[in-house]
Amino acid sequence: MKVKAFVRAISMLAAGVMAVSSLAACSGSTSSSSSSAASSGAESETASNGVLRVGMECAYAPFNWTQVSTEVPNGDTAVEIYGGGGYAYGYDVMVAKKLADEMGMGLEIHKVEWDSIGISMDSGEYDCIIAGMGRTSERMLSYSFTEPYYYRSNCIVVKKGSDIENITGLSQLAGKNVVATTQLGTGWVPLLDQIPDVTLGANYETTAEVFMALSNGTADVAVIDLPTAESALLTNTDLKIITLDASDTFVGDEEMTNVCIATRKDDTALRDKLQAAMDAVGLDRDTMNAMMEEAVSVQPAAN
Repeated sequence: MKVKAFVRAISMLAAGVMAVSSLAACSGSTSSSSSSAASSGAESETASNGVLRVGMECAYAPFNWTQVSTEVPNGDTAVEIYGGGGYAYGYDVMVAKKLADEMGMGLEIHKVEWDSIGISMDSGEYDCIIAGMGRTSERMLSYSFTEPYYYRSNCIVVKKGSDIENITGLSQLAGKNVVATTQLGTGWVPLLDQIPDVTLGANYETTAEVFMALSNGTADVAVIDLPTAESALLTNTDLKIITLDASDTFVGDEEMTNVCIATRKDDTALRDKLQAAMDAVGLDRDTMNAMMEEAVSVQPAAN
């Protein structure tokens, strides 16, 4: 009997140990989940920790550019680039400042190469992209977008004095065997194939390099947006803008006309907050166009 009682006692003790272990394991799991949730919460808090962290090229006038001081001819002030390297201004900065003020937040401008602008946002370097980015169906698979904060027209740019400077439609490029270019990683790249008898040239990291290729004869045609082309022609007087006839132009270029703010795909909270701020400040088309005209007029000559 004593042996049976002893065995029974040992069994009960073992069960108790297993129960405690089970509770400890559950506690550990809960702690881990809480830690993970806290971590996620901390990330969200960082994303809205009183600072709107924006990524842009700072090299895409008139949407954004880098300048050496805070002074702007319109009396506004440029924003110091995070980590140093000058000050950022342009249409995107003007919009970012309005939205940050409306949301009661500070503003950080992060300068980043275009080909890594999405990767850098996903890695947490900043929380949104305000960089003249077109809202394409492909990009919508990776990012969340606001409604447009600017509507732009597309165009082509050629060199003055060339045999194509007076064309009005794509079909007139047939048989010309033009070399075409645009900016890397943009929605204009797929449009190049629509140019009749085209030779695809190199595409470039910055729009400044695109226009340089036209000036030095490396390319004959550049596909780009109208504000950027107008901005470039302030200093590149050897170039000419051609706005193609609506009946003889690119097919499917509408996506690049909608310039929107991008956030990480799952950060719909920030996207909605930005959209609410856009609605509150009243970014209608007339306001957008007036702001863009102002951006073009105040850009430094070097951009």
